[in-house]
Amino acid sequence: MITIIGNQKGGVGKSTLAVLAANYLTIERGATATIIDMDYQQSVSQKYEKAKVLENDEPYEVFPATLESYPILSSVLHRNASHAILIDLPGKLDDDGLLPVFESADLVICPFAYDEFTYQSTVLFTVVLKKINPKIEIVFVPNRIKANAKFEIMTEVNAQLQKLGQITAPIPDRVDFQRITTVYTPVSLVPVVYPVFEQIFEARLWKK
Repeated sequence: MITIIGNQKGGVGKSTLAVLAANYLTIERGATATIIDMDYQQSVSQKYEKAKVLENDEPYEVFPATLESYPILSSVLHRNASHAILIDLPGKLDDDGLLPVFESADLVICPFAYDEFTYQSTVLFTVVLKKINPKIEIVFVPNRIKANAKFEIMTEVNAQLQKLGQITAPIPDRVDFQRITTVYTPVSLVPVVYPVFEQIFEARLWKK
């Protein structure tokens, strides 16, 4: 299964969510996963290389890639229930190189925050994605949500996004997200993030 982790809006935690998802799938569930790092900052690839320097046993592989290289790369990606391909997208919509990525994906995980600009960017990203790949499933993840987020705004945004896809439980903004690596999810974060990934992947990768 090919899963995009993306949003047009930067700073919503795409790369962190990609690592957390891969950690959950491999460390917690014993699945096979691969991250394709297409983000311009290549932060996932940097975490991966740092972990290798420390001689950790990597539970999955991370491949830095560009939009231009994806058509060739996609021909070797495995589409089966036991191998999850996670693609960390760049935060943009104005590149034709995104078309084959969007067309090949089965699922998009779209992190967002409860502010007007991020909401508008999220809707635009979703509408464009759906036009290119009408069959793709969309899961919205409220991410890095601060404790003072207004309930009224959250309720209104959720009501609108539910018309476009599924919404998971929110992931709060916490300082221990800075301690995540490609071999380790802090124990304090497990009860916060793993239920979200269970909600996303359980019915799609493991039939109940």
